[in-house]
Amino acid sequence: MSDKITLQTKISYGVGALGKDFACAPIYIFLMFYFTDVAGLSAAFVGTIFLAARIIDAITDPMMGVVVDNTRSRFGKFRPWIVIGTLLNAVVLVGLFSTHLFEGTALYVYAAAAYILWGLTYTIMDIPYWSMIPALSSSREEREKLVVWPRLFASLAWFITGTYGLHIVGELGNGNQGDGFFNVAVLIAVLFVMSAFLIARNVKEKASPAVTTEKFNFKDVLTIIGKNDQLKALIGTVLSFQIANLLVGGFAIYYFSYALGNAELFPVYMMVAGVAEVAGVFLFPRIAAWLPRKHLWLIACGFPVVSCVLLLLMGFLSPANAVMIGMAGAAIKFGVGIANALQTVMLADVVDYGEYKTGRRSESVIFSVQTMLVKFAGAAGGFIVGMGLSIVGYIPNVEQSSSTIAGLEFMMIGLPAIMMILSGLVYYRYYRLHEGFDKRLLNEKDAESSLDTVKAEV
Repeated sequence: MSDKITLQTKISYGVGALGKDFACAPIYIFLMFYFTDVAGLSAAFVGTIFLAARIIDAITDPMMGVVVDNTRSRFGKFRPWIVIGTLLNAVVLVGLFSTHLFEGTALYVYAAAAYILWGLTYTIMDIPYWSMIPALSSSREEREKLVVWPRLFASLAWFITGTYGLHIVGELGNGNQGDGFFNVAVLIAVLFVMSAFLIARNVKEKASPAVTTEKFNFKDVLTIIGKNDQLKALIGTVLSFQIANLLVGGFAIYYFSYALGNAELFPVYMMVAGVAEVAGVFLFPRIAAWLPRKHLWLIACGFPVVSCVLLLLMGFLSPANAVMIGMAGAAIKFGVGIANALQTVMLADVVDYGEYKTGRRSESVIFSVQTMLVKFAGAAGGFIVGMGLSIVGYIPNVEQSSSTIAGLEFMMIGLPAIMMILSGLVYYRYYRLHEGFDKRLLNEKDAESSLDTVKAEV
């Protein structure tokens, strides 16, 4: 396999992430708000369907990985599914932001069905998109350079959505948020489809000598995941981190609107955070070159903890201080930028490691875990947000009680800090592929570990 990835491939792959994350960001940033404050659903119900949908994904995501790994076509095994999944998900996205048109029982049934269907169709596109990376180059350095492009464009999509999303909704809806969300969804769907066809035209996988023609089945998923201890370590590490990240994203609009009493601070926070995330992704290759790889994830976890501390101090020193809010947004998203780039490289390493452990190479089954983690983290975050809002007594569009405000502050500051610390602890204790997959180094580490165990027993 040629290690070099062309500039055209990098740009096209990156633009694909721009369209993909424009279709994803509104779901994680605004869907809870849209469901509760625009469509009129209860927060507890929304949190429950978020979690229920991810239980379904726990089965369908690995199944999609199997389907992709078994695909044989003249267009490769990734690009056909990227196009098919994008077309389906674009239609469902528009339908999802039509929920406000329903009332009564039909509203609840439609919202649940549309959200579950969104998750299923997003899986069809997202898994082959990310699992292309190991098939584009066998070089870890080239992979690190490549992932900067999709992560930069993805961060740009989240930056625009978070900073200007509500403003664009207001403009396109002429003051009607329901119409605004629908019109934004239509615009995003068009851009999404265009980006998928750009990938299909310009991003071509290279044949890997390790790829086998043997077909996978769903039982193989248990072996692929069960025997890959580093994949399981990565799951625990990333899941804790992303739940914390999405908790902040889910609570932020409520925190600024009700706890701080100034909804205008939300776009300020998101704007600075978006710039910092782009900076984190952009600087990732240089940071990875300067610092030992084993410290990078711990650094990525440290910045969000600093963010939570800044928000806590702000409450005591200068409530609703725009400067401290900007600093807090920058801190968390700089860490998120590093983590997002790093986790993709780590998954590519885990693919190589999994082949060493099982004798079979499965990019799509392993990368299906990334899609499942992001969606499950979003669902867990959404469930916690929904149940949390109900527990603290949140009532939409009214002034909140002091106990409700205190609850919002804890869920915006305390819970994310706890989850980030947990992520760092899991990584420090269990993850070993700090310098990528190297069979010789792993054998040496295993031998050292066995010797330590023997000494301890003696």
